[in-house]
Amino acid sequence: MSIYSLRTKTDRYLRKVVRVFILIGVEPNSLTLCSLFFAGVAAFFFWFSGQERYPSLILAFLFLLASSLLDALDGPLAREMKVVSKKGDFLDHAFDRYADILLIGGIVFGGYAKYEIVGFLAVAGVLLTSYFGVQAQALGLPREYRGILGRAYRLGLLIVFTFLNIVFPGEIGIGLVKFSFLGWVMVIFATLGTLTAFQRTIYLWLALSDNYSR
Repeated sequence: MSIYSLRTKTDRYLRKVVRVFILIGVEPNSLTLCSLFFAGVAAFFFWFSGQERYPSLILAFLFLLASSLLDALDGPLAREMKVVSKKGDFLDHAFDRYADILLIGGIVFGGYAKYEIVGFLAVAGVLLTSYFGVQAQALGLPREYRGILGRAYRLGLLIVFTFLNIVFPGEIGIGLVKFSFLGWVMVIFATLGTLTAFQRTIYLWLALSDNYSR
């Protein structure tokens, strides 16, 4: 079962939280904006933690959690308020991409990736995965969520690996290659992100071929 298939189950718990936001008059776009802001702050502390790991990395972890929580709440809040719109959907996806770039950039410039190619491939994999996901919708197909490493998985891995980096700040080696936990999560984003983009390319191509052959 994928993370996305669990959203319908988790939404009923999130509704209890979003009702609090409704009572105090918070709008979905405000949550989206705050999520991006917290991602930017987390990115700053990821970068700063490369020079002074504590408590900067702990602050990065906390702001990452806050950003991820708000990102999970803006959609349910819009549905609960019955204000779902194309503009809101566009804003959510656009800000998600900015957040992705900020977070990966903060980790890379913080020195965790060690090699520039790792950071480049991590960003490329993430952006291409997201692009092919929405490109399917632009071509008249359902939005494509399949693949090994969607955004929900990326955020989950980033949260877990940041926590592990706080607890175990040293480097871990596989053969002659050594990275910290945050370095390894960049390697995961680079490899699995690129593979996921390729998977979605294949899914989209096959879906288009099937539609055009009818």
